[in-house]
Amino acid sequence: MSRVRTVLAMRTREGCEERFEAAWLTVAEEIRSLDGCLHQDLVRDADDPRSYLVISDWADRERLDAFGRSAHRDRLLTIIRELRESAQRHTYQVLHSVAGEPGEGR
Repeated sequence: MSRVRTVLAMRTREGCEERFEAAWLTVAEEIRSLDGCLHQDLVRDADDPRSYLVISDWADRERLDAFGRSAHRDRLLTIIRELRESAQRHTYQVLHSVAGEPGEGR
C-alpha cells in the first residue's frame, strides 16, 4: 500500500470565497482526525481569487476510499456544491517526496 494524494480543483461562485474558506477549514478540522488522513491543504490561485485547490494526502487508497463513503465527505460535498461554479478531482499515487533543506528559504 502506498500514499495517495487527491487534488480537487474548484472555482467558487462570485462572492462565495470567504464562506468557502471558512467552511472548508471547519470540515478539514474534523477530517484530520480520520484514520489515514495525513495532510490537507487549501490553496488559492494567486491570480484568480475564486480558483482553489484542495489537496489531501492519505496513507493509502483504502482509507481514502473509506473517507469517500463517510458522512464527513457528504458534509463537505454539501458545502462545496452550494458554493462552487465548477470542480474536478483527481487521485494520484505518491511515488517520491523530497523535502527542502532545513533553513533554506524560511
